[in-house]
Amino acid sequence: MTNPPDTPFQLAFTAQLGDIDELGHVNNAVWVRWIQDVATAHWRAVADNEQQERYVWVIVRHEIDYRHPLLEGQRVTGETWVADKASGARFSRYVRFMGADGRPHVEAKTDWAMLDRVTGRPQRVRAAMVAQFHIPPTGQIAPTRISSPSD
Repeated sequence: MTNPPDTPFQLAFTAQLGDIDELGHVNNAVWVRWIQDVATAHWRAVADNEQQERYVWVIVRHEIDYRHPLLEGQRVTGETWVADKASGARFSRYVRFMGADGRPHVEAKTDWAMLDRVTGRPQRVRAAMVAQFHIPPTGQIAPTRISSPSD
């Protein structure tokens, strides 16, 4: 995992009862959903309306390290940042979920591809778009994200 910038994009998550598996901690599938949630929120924070209407991102690969369990009611802050450059339509994103004690619960490197919404075809990620992800969104605050859709 690469080192994050001084101001990674952040989004808070709270483990709900529906996120907990038979081992008593957040299920691995929930962490994958949270990875997608924080990445999507980052895209929406930095992309203008035209870009959001024109492009959609899809995950093509995950590498996930599960470090510490998260229990019901506990909170983590999802932090994400992107690689300095893209490779064609592919783009690497880094995500980690930090506990209040400063320990990482999960760390991940995910590869995404940018597609044209209309044609579904991959689109080259230009340097200008990469640069957008490196500018912290104005007034960014880590809002509370309740993960369970039933709440």
